[in-house]
Amino acid sequence: MSTKSIRKLLKKAFDRINNEKAKQNILQALPFWVASLLTGLIAVFYSRIFAFLEKETLAITRYHHWWIFLLTPVCFLFAWWVVQTFATNARGSGIPQVMAAIELANPRDDKHVTKLLSLKVFLIKIISSFAMILGGGIIGKEGPTIQIAGTVFRKINEWLPSWWPKISKRNMIMTGAAAGLAAAFNTPLGGIVFAVEELTKTHISYFKTALFTAVIIAGLTAQGLLGPYLYLGYPDVTNLSKFIFLPLILVAIISGLLGSTMSKIVLIIFRWKRKFKFQYQHILYVLSCAFIIAAIAFFLDPRILGSGKEIMTTTLFSTEKKVEWYTAIYRILGTILSFTTGAAGGIFAPSLGAGAGVGSLLAGWLEVSANNANLLILCGMVGFLTGVTRTPFTSAILVLEMTDRHNVIFHLMIAGLVASLVSMLIDKHSLYDHLKVQYTHDLYHEDQQ
Repeated sequence: MSTKSIRKLLKKAFDRINNEKAKQNILQALPFWVASLLTGLIAVFYSRIFAFLEKETLAITRYHHWWIFLLTPVCFLFAWWVVQTFATNARGSGIPQVMAAIELANPRDDKHVTKLLSLKVFLIKIISSFAMILGGGIIGKEGPTIQIAGTVFRKINEWLPSWWPKISKRNMIMTGAAAGLAAAFNTPLGGIVFAVEELTKTHISYFKTALFTAVIIAGLTAQGLLGPYLYLGYPDVTNLSKFIFLPLILVAIISGLLGSTMSKIVLIIFRWKRKFKFQYQHILYVLSCAFIIAAIAFFLDPRILGSGKEIMTTTLFSTEKKVEWYTAIYRILGTILSFTTGAAGGIFAPSLGAGAGVGSLLAGWLEVSANNANLLILCGMVGFLTGVTRTPFTSAILVLEMTDRHNVIFHLMIAGLVASLVSMLIDKHSLYDHLKVQYTHDLYHEDQQ
């Protein structure tokens, strides 16, 4: 059945509804429902392939160590090449692109939004991020999922027939981003808070029903296929010390400063790379990053590879609470090298992994109990992610929903707020804010050429 035939059938069906208000409500809600369902399905597919490739890489490096020197450079170079050749706006996390698209969501700048959220970008984002994770890249799936979801919601809005009630493009993209994060991590509250804290500059009442519904449908779709899983599990954080707040604040300060410093270094590298005049300079940079990561994984610590979920689960659910002093440093270095290649990949999960390393290290130095160590690890995750994103409540809610540890919600929020305050010492704006401005500038610069 053609698209035109489907539109005619829908029009006939809705014409039969006598109550005009009910008809309008259904017509307004239906695009969000369809887009949310598609987002959940795509997120599940993407998440499963992503996890499979990450496990395969770890298995390869465990049994055939030297393969990393071939696998990582080849995958990194391909991931960078496919982005540069077919869709440059598929590079990086995807969240700054969505933020820029929301800002540009008006008739005058619609062509710019198309460059940020299109089916071509959607496809290249998936291909490049898969290549990066297969090569051991220190990337996450959440940023790409958010850009993919934003694209799905925008396309559904574009495909609506002319007689359909008009729906705000900005609200569709914002809702898609929230649904994408909810489906990626199984964190519905995190998706809502993320939309409010990071994406929207308008009052939530304008699109709260659509936002809540989209997050619920996308999350339920993901749960229906993957089960009601927790991204991390149930770490034991009972019987905490009354004096744990002092170590908690210390972890938040250090992790927040490290997260914001990492972001600053990423921005400095991006500015330096913009001075490259020849293609071979970019190729040499990508290969250098790949070989450095491969060398660290081969000679020093294989835990540098992948999204960082393994280090989070190991420190939270085993007796290996203490990591080496260099573990967090390697994770931070790996994130910087992977993210600045120009290939696709998120920074949420790597930031959580680096924060877990910081919390675990300080817990070992302070010689706290296993339960208190778990709390410091979770607070390190919140603090580091806040240092990168400057969204303390989103960070706290995400970690809360990943672990279902409601008894430490105030601890996590304190960690987020402290990390947000100290991060201001490094930079007043988040990594995403800087990159959003850069994407917007590049789009207008392209028009002038």
